Amino acid sequence: MSNPDNLKYTASHEWVKTEDDGTITVGITDHAQELLGDMVFVEAPDAGRKLKAREECAVVESVKAAADVYAPVSGTVTAANSELDGTPEAINSDPYGAWIFKMKPDNAADVAALLDAAAYQALVDSETH
Repeated sequence: MSNPDNLKYTASHEWVKTEDDGTITVGITDHAQELLGDMVFVEAPDAGRKLKAREECAVVESVKAAADVYAPVSGTVTAANSELDGTPEAINSDPYGAWIFKMKPDNAADVAALLDAAAYQALVDSETH
């Protein structure tokens, strides 16, 4: 699967979509879910929680391992995807549709500074070769 060009990415394998209202939606990349395998549990951060960039803020658990999800930028969580409570495997079937949390960034420029699709793909390629 390719990495959508309209998203930003982190070196820790989160994807970030900027919404029209300036908030961002965060999930894990196709590469990350592929490495982890079948998802069995997702723990998202609570709305209202203040996060610092690169802070551990969520956990995704698969049949193989548990992995931390990191805040891509500093900001405040505005929503958690409660649908994943009952269907964590949605991350496997639609990694770029099954978001984990939404947040309001403290600084929009921090989002713009994240990796674009080509830079993220180069990072993935360097890790797998």
